[in-house]
Amino acid sequence: MKDEKLHFFREPITTIPLPDKFTYPFHYIPHPLCILATREVQTYLAGQKIWHEELQKGKMFGVLVVRSSAGDIGYLAAFSGNLAHSNEHAFFVPPVYDLLRPDGFFKAEEEQISLLNHRIEALLCAEDYRLALTKYAQCREQADEALRTAKANLQAEKAKRDKLRGESLLSEEQQAALIRESQFQKAEYKRLNLKWKDELAQCEAAVKGYEAEILRLKQERKSRSAALQLKLFKQFRMRNALGEVKDLCELFAPTSQRIPPAGAGECAAPKLLQYAYRKGLEPLAMAEFWWGDSPVAEIRRHGHFYPACQGKCAPILAFMLQGLKVEANPLADNHSSAACPEIVYEDADLLVVNKPAGLLSVPGKEAPRSLLEYLREMRPDEKELYMVHRLDMATSGLLLVAKTKEAYCHLQAQFKHRTVKKRYVAWLEGTVASDSGAITLPLAPDWLDRPRQKVDYAEGKPAYTDYQVIRRTEHCTLIAFYPKTGRTHQLRVHAAHPDGLNAPIVGDRLYGTPSDRLYLHAESIEFTHPRTGERLNFERQNDFPSF
Repeated sequence: MKDEKLHFFREPITTIPLPDKFTYPFHYIPHPLCILATREVQTYLAGQKIWHEELQKGKMFGVLVVRSSAGDIGYLAAFSGNLAHSNEHAFFVPPVYDLLRPDGFFKAEEEQISLLNHRIEALLCAEDYRLALTKYAQCREQADEALRTAKANLQAEKAKRDKLRGESLLSEEQQAALIRESQFQKAEYKRLNLKWKDELAQCEAAVKGYEAEILRLKQERKSRSAALQLKLFKQFRMRNALGEVKDLCELFAPTSQRIPPAGAGECAAPKLLQYAYRKGLEPLAMAEFWWGDSPVAEIRRHGHFYPACQGKCAPILAFMLQGLKVEANPLADNHSSAACPEIVYEDADLLVVNKPAGLLSVPGKEAPRSLLEYLREMRPDEKELYMVHRLDMATSGLLLVAKTKEAYCHLQAQFKHRTVKKRYVAWLEGTVASDSGAITLPLAPDWLDRPRQKVDYAEGKPAYTDYQVIRRTEHCTLIAFYPKTGRTHQLRVHAAHPDGLNAPIVGDRLYGTPSDRLYLHAESIEFTHPRTGERLNFERQNDFPSF
């Protein structure tokens, strides 16, 4: 029986060699068969006029090239999340678990949680509750004013008595009268204070009656939501090539997250692999691409390929790929292709080093070889070496390395107070219209897709970049960047984001299009020598080709 989810290529593929290993999903160059499958999926999407408005907002899609038991080569397609308020569409594989089924437990419990939301909203907007809040606020204001006036009168009367005692000798009877007067006024103030406390307590009780019920409903909502999520995660029983099955709770339990994030298991990649395993199809290669406009915070470009996300998919795919021969992570051995660093300047306090592209600044989890390790190996007698700042692995250029703790602290302070001047040069995809300007997009980590950064106007840290166009070609722009802050991926995001230059750096695998390298180079650096106080400037030209 024909599987309607398995599509066969319209074009001949006999001349395209099959991959030796399955795609490493977190860092890959799409296989030619994936590119061909993607073109066919994109043609299909372009013809779905009914989805045009939703697709325009942007969505991630994926393709999985497979081999059937009969040896036929085809592909599967999937989308992340839901499409047109449904998880089921004829062209695409089904979800691992359809939480949108009308008769499913999720929709039923979601309806109950929705009713709680309505009850909470009704209480918050209730006229009696709003009147109770107003009455309580007015009562507090009146009480404060009355007690403030009474206390001022009390102090004024005390001042009169003190003045009377100081101006003349008083008889015992007069002294006693003043004492009685003082005691009476204090008692009156206490009675007034108690009166207002009683009125405030009554007003507060009326408010707390509503707030206690609102709090109870919110706690019930939180409890039911957590229980629903846990029950839902257990329905996502993921498979791998070895025939093993684990639910999402089991897969995320060993991670630092411990609990699966919302939407886990609903991305395109897990859907594709799950369907292939269920149908006895052999996965050969996979790719994911973005279709539509970029989200406000993230950087996604229409039609571009992207790796699987780390936060939602890393634990899932690590399990689902077991039993397949998977390509090695190219980042784990990327140092082998990097050129040797060049020592530009050295004295007793510091080093200025020209770092090649493809070398980490400091040791990392996946690629332990780094500039710092290289320097330590070349200088075994140097007991102290401190990386003052860093460059991305893919970025080349000048870095400062301190040879003493004192020099390190001095140079760090210069970076903190922004007295270090840096100039980067980069080739950008496309044409930048303005000759110069400034970019001020605040940045924050994308915790569900590390190491990507996102623009976050609410929680992001300030980031400032000045730029100046050096020259333009038909398709690219050579530009100089002058960063005033040093946020992670600052130049890459400021270049690529639609609210920035909307022109990714050439070769940017995270925010643009992969190439032979990232065309970003830290060309010059100016700083004050920590010992002599002399202002120093160093420069190393890039070795970029012309575009």
